[in-house]
Amino acid sequence: MVEWLDHNAILLFLNSIFLQGDNGGIFGFLGQNRGALGSDDPIVKGLVPTLFGVTGFGIVLNFFNSTVRKKLVDQTKLNRIMKETRAWQKERMDAMRAKDQAKITQLNKKSSYMNKMSMEMMQMNMKPMMITFVPLILIFYLVLPHLFAHTVALSPISLNVFPGNFFHLTCTALQAMEEGNVCYGHENALYLWAWYFLSSISFSGIIMKVTKTSMGLS
Repeated sequence: MVEWLDHNAILLFLNSIFLQGDNGGIFGFLGQNRGALGSDDPIVKGLVPTLFGVTGFGIVLNFFNSTVRKKLVDQTKLNRIMKETRAWQKERMDAMRAKDQAKITQLNKKSSYMNKMSMEMMQMNMKPMMITFVPLILIFYLVLPHLFAHTVALSPISLNVFPGNFFHLTCTALQAMEEGNVCYGHENALYLWAWYFLSSISFSGIIMKVTKTSMGLS
């Protein structure tokens, strides 16, 4: 679950700002009001080249993240803390299910220590993200839209499963009916940033295993 920390943080960041508006959102002054993370004259045109291109970007940036993580995080110490906290949590849950009050009291004495370990683990995970987050966001917004089109694929169903109106993975029916909108005529078209996001999280687990930076690594 902790493996998705970086992506969850990016998800929350994207959800907190309006990236799909007519003015280009918070970075509109940088994007010359291109809107919807798209370029008026993308270098790479066509669905298939764009799909492979954005997926490639996602894989490369995941390798970059994993490399930074490997350099900055003591994986041996992190895995030791993970095992220790998981073992304590499991033992505590078992004691609570068995209603073993003596065991619960004994384990609760270690709560402060375990909370300290959890905080240290969180800080270790945040360290590489503090270095990679801003450069990746700038690449994501300033580079990718110039290379690729506004929307990159057509989904058979809507993927707008997140609450709120400012966080769409695919074009809505109303957007598809609006002339001048990047979604015009293409309901359920997938945004470039959404395809990048989905590609990135799809390969992140594999890349973490390959680079031995997975949180669940024994």
